[in-house]
Amino acid sequence: MTKVVNYISEAFEELKSNVTWPEWAEVQRLTIVVALFSVLFAIATWGVDEVFAKSLAGFFSWLKA
Repeated sequence: MTKVVNYISEAFEELKSNVTWPEWAEVQRLTIVVALFSVLFAIATWGVDEVFAKSLAGFFSWLKA
């Protein structure tokens, strides 16, 4: 158990002393970029899903006829 606690405390010390953190403005800008990309990707995925659903529905209705 002491190994786990030691590992966690060393990890936090590493984060505080040796990691270069980005500026707050850059964090905000990149967060907006990620959010926009996520929304665009979700819309694209929805669009492809709709096209395939309508295509399959048309195909199966064509088979029934």
